[in-house]
Amino acid sequence: NMKGLGIDPKSIKEVFISHNHFDHIGGLSDFLKINPEVKVYLPPSCPELPGIKEVTKVSEPLKIRENIFSTGELQEIEQSLVVKTDKGLVVIVGCSHPGVGNILKAASQFGKIYALIGGLHGFSQFELLKEIELICPTHCTQYKSKIKSLCPEKYIEGRVGKIIEI
Repeated sequence: NMKGLGIDPKSIKEVFISHNHFDHIGGLSDFLKINPEVKVYLPPSCPELPGIKEVTKVSEPLKIRENIFSTGELQEIEQSLVVKTDKGLVVIVGCSHPGVGNILKAASQFGKIYALIGGLHGFSQFELLKEIELICPTHCTQYKSKIKSLCPEKYIEGRVGKIIEI
């Protein structure tokens, strides 16, 4: 995917892994062969993977760098990435296994949530989307068409390589 998008793997300094499912970590070992110096942020439930030289296990909320945070691992399965922008927080999830409500609550400690991007596995609490300005469900989201019909002005179709300007 990186090659197709014109991204040089050696230009990447940090990798954030949401959770230990193959569809989220399957390419990491090949990536590490190309770029072994990268720093990797893992939830504690994810075993350390061969080839990682610098790993940070993220169990609690963490400021990764200016305006970039982790929710910390929620329900011993998954962490989410939170990016602070001028419009508010962009919450980037893997599959939302801990529940979208739990993730949004954890992320809101860093500010007001503007956008939710990623897999919304099993999500059907549509009222949680009311205050969110931008919604980009991807990957394992079962109810994309329902979300789109409820929030057409907020909905963005997601896919690999999608660039969303905030």
